Amino acid sequence: MRYLPNGAQMKAADTYTIEKVGIPSLVLMERAALETVRVLKDRGVDFSDTLVVCGSGNNGGDGFAAARILKEYGFCAEVLFVGQDASMSEECRTQKQIAERLGISVFTDFPKKEYTVIIDAVFGVGLSRAIEGRYHTVIEWMNDKKCEKAAIDIPSGICAESGRVLGIAFRADITVSMECVKLGCELFPGKLYAGETVSVPIGIDLSFFEKNKDVCITYDPEDIPLLLPKRAADSHKGDYGKILMITGSKGMAGAAYLSAKAAYAVGAGLVQIYTAEENRTVLQELLPEAIISCYNETAGKPDDKELEKLIQWADVICIGCGLGTSVFASRLLKKTMEILRENGSEEEKLRSCPCIIDADGLNLLSMDMEQLQGVPNVILTPHMKEMSRLINKEIPQIAERRFSVMKEFTEQYQVVCALKDSRTVVMKEGHHPFLNLAGNSAMAKAGSGDVLAGMISGLAAQKTDIFDAVSAGVYFHACGGDEARKKKGSYSVLARDLIDGIGQCLKNAEERL
Repeated sequence: MRYLPNGAQMKAADTYTIEKVGIPSLVLMERAALETVRVLKDRGVDFSDTLVVCGSGNNGGDGFAAARILKEYGFCAEVLFVGQDASMSEECRTQKQIAERLGISVFTDFPKKEYTVIIDAVFGVGLSRAIEGRYHTVIEWMNDKKCEKAAIDIPSGICAESGRVLGIAFRADITVSMECVKLGCELFPGKLYAGETVSVPIGIDLSFFEKNKDVCITYDPEDIPLLLPKRAADSHKGDYGKILMITGSKGMAGAAYLSAKAAYAVGAGLVQIYTAEENRTVLQELLPEAIISCYNETAGKPDDKELEKLIQWADVICIGCGLGTSVFASRLLKKTMEILRENGSEEEKLRSCPCIIDADGLNLLSMDMEQLQGVPNVILTPHMKEMSRLINKEIPQIAERRFSVMKEFTEQYQVVCALKDSRTVVMKEGHHPFLNLAGNSAMAKAGSGDVLAGMISGLAAQKTDIFDAVSAGVYFHACGGDEARKKKGSYSVLARDLIDGIGQCLKNAEERL
């Protein structure tokens, strides 16, 4: 697990390290410059003619220090200073003075020579306004140069919180980030401007983030073995959970199949599919490992006693995949919520039984959000369009403020929510938000969401904390997509291939245990 702070959060950690831990700002700056040069040198960057473009803040100070270190290594390093003398930070002024005393060429007009690499140190993580005027011209000029390009901490012009472009942004081939990759460098479009992102240690105390639950986290492949539920040598299928899948209306057996098979693929013990009678034969043939129970939609309404019996049997419920939005489906969802809300006194596990609502279940829920009231351990997995229906906001509004929108939503309804996108966010009140960085565009196929719902259900059934189940499910799902693309390329991956991919991914992780 690693942190992905935004600009304000990183500045707070920086201040804490300087004021409370006692590491001087100039020491952190020296380390930042040394690590920047080291990473770029390790990547084989040609420093024979280097231009460092510096602003007047501490990011500019990092740049001046990097130019000095490059000169010490025997390279030609020059500085284009584009900041304002009157607004220079104390540390930046000190670094500029040292560079000039050592004979480094510092100028304010655009040079006419060509360079092998340009290092961007104009703006740091604190930028929040649109870039205009001379600064706009400077970044435009930098982008036009035909050479390698690197950014210190964050590409100038990228918002460290949202990843949006603030008027114009530097396009880096590589971004060397101090202590943590910044959130805006992993959200789109910021990711496209940051290029390869590398975090380097400079001494900032990251324990500062532990208590700030607004700081985002992410996973890397080496975390997978730690996320896997434990399996005992003397266990049986009941130890790994019983899942009730209320999925698949007439003609939608595929959604029921994909979600159920995915639950098994991550280790669930037993899956029962409650589906339309028309799906019985095909599901028995496709997935003989599952129990098939059926309803008859022509009856007009669900059999309440049968549904309650099924829910009492289950450790986890998943509802909505391919369910449809008919009156009958609406009644199924409503009755499921009523049972989970009202029957807890009869059997304690009903009160703690996680319920994953996906796809058509979300569309039905959006028509009556009051159904969530009083139901514990609800997990919602909307994509952007479904989220827009749930909260009655347009997609651009959600994308612009996804973290604050998610925070307000999960606090209001006391749910775990996975907002699916190219960068899926998982949030629950009192937990660090999780941002998924794995996965690829090959996964943009029908049925992919059904697989994810099944995987989350399977992990939750194995007594995993529900936030951890959702976060791990999202990450495993994406890693399965990466494995599938290795085998089938970017165009031909089907949702079923994600299940095979996650099988390979988990096998690889298990071998590392």
